[in-house]
Amino acid sequence: MSFRNKLQYFLVKKLQISNTEAQKLLYNRKIFINGVSTSANILIEPEFEIRYENEILQSSKNFKYLAFYKPRGIETTLNSEIPDNLWSILPFEGLFPVGRLDKASEGLLILTDDGRIYDKILRNEHKTEKEYMVVVDKPIDNTFLTSMANGIKIMGKTTLACQLDFIDDNCFKITLIQGLNRQIRRMCYKLGYEVTHLKRTRIGNLKLENLEVGQWRHFDIKEI
Repeated sequence: MSFRNKLQYFLVKKLQISNTEAQKLLYNRKIFINGVSTSANILIEPEFEIRYENEILQSSKNFKYLAFYKPRGIETTLNSEIPDNLWSILPFEGLFPVGRLDKASEGLLILTDDGRIYDKILRNEHKTEKEYMVVVDKPIDNTFLTSMANGIKIMGKTTLACQLDFIDDNCFKITLIQGLNRQIRRMCYKLGYEVTHLKRTRIGNLKLENLEVGQWRHFDIKEI
């Protein structure tokens, strides 16, 4: 992380003082973060209110986080020129979807104005799980489950190992940490199956829970 995101550097630039003077302010606990004095040269977050004496150096930003049950037939796009786009059914401005859920699929979609969350959820190294319930057009067997769990070659690369749980003859639950384009549908197709129903039920610790199709609820980022 760049030192430019640290509190000491922020004080130097904001107050037009030297590094030594900024260090002294911290050492003497003259800087307050959200009302609490600090001596630590911590990373600055947008939700921090930073104050020195009676001067607010940075106001806190309140981000919005929405869990939305995307219906089938809706494109995960902000482009109002594309038919059946998200904003055609949502009365929110300034929010963007985190990741995608293809038009034929339904389920949990995160909407936010916090750009930090995008990288934390979508990058593979963070290993944020996404859980889906999948129905296919014919009975599944152990060979299907094993092949899906171990990885399938699609679009020139083999998918990462994942967890599968048998639900019934035509239904299974799959938990991924990847988000390749139409990944589950492509994996099933390679094994001779067609997905007839796909619903995302969880992202990290955030669950769809009791939301109905088209409904949304606010959530705290700690839920993820």
